[in-house]
Amino acid sequence: MSHSLMDKLGQITDSIEESLIALFLGLMTVLTFINVVFRYVLNDNILWALEATVFLFAWLILVGASYGVKKQFHIGVDVVINLLPTHWRKVFALIAVSSCLAFSILLLIGSWNYWYPFVTERAWYETDDIPMPDFLQFLSTWLNEGERYEKMPRFIPYMALPIGMLLLTFRFLQVAYYVVTNQKDRMIASHEAEDDLDILKTQNKED
Repeated sequence: MSHSLMDKLGQITDSIEESLIALFLGLMTVLTFINVVFRYVLNDNILWALEATVFLFAWLILVGASYGVKKQFHIGVDVVINLLPTHWRKVFALIAVSSCLAFSILLLIGSWNYWYPFVTERAWYETDDIPMPDFLQFLSTWLNEGERYEKMPRFIPYMALPIGMLLLTFRFLQVAYYVVTNQKDRMIASHEAEDDLDILKTQNKED
């Protein structure tokens, strides 16, 4: 895989993740605010708001886990790595990323096996409260033998599982590629190291 192709795929994935995270966070905020107004001002309640917020939060976490690998938001411990020679750092980085990649692939397989039955033999299984938007009712013809959905089918919010794990697997593949091509010598640097590097850059600019 060429360097430009990997970068292009990474940029596309960046856009997808950032757009989804912004969308989910915005919807959660707006929905929660509106429900608070309904509850305390109008003495009413949006029945499906809580369930929708929970599903949106699940999407946010699963997509955010992938984005965190890209932006190195996850905790990194590199005390031992920093003591090793350069070639050994790459060896340990490959071991680490291979382990993470194997784990994410297992999660991807498990999430697919969990989600797929909700599209086939359990396509009728609906959420508790979330209404089904009219523009998605075409799914009832495809998956529910033409019977109209009253509530949103569970395979829609549950889609977060395979999508999130697919994005996570790609991110670990991306890290593995960078390690193999000597663009990185570790998966995630500790945040203390990043802070020290920023301080050093600032000092060099001042000098």
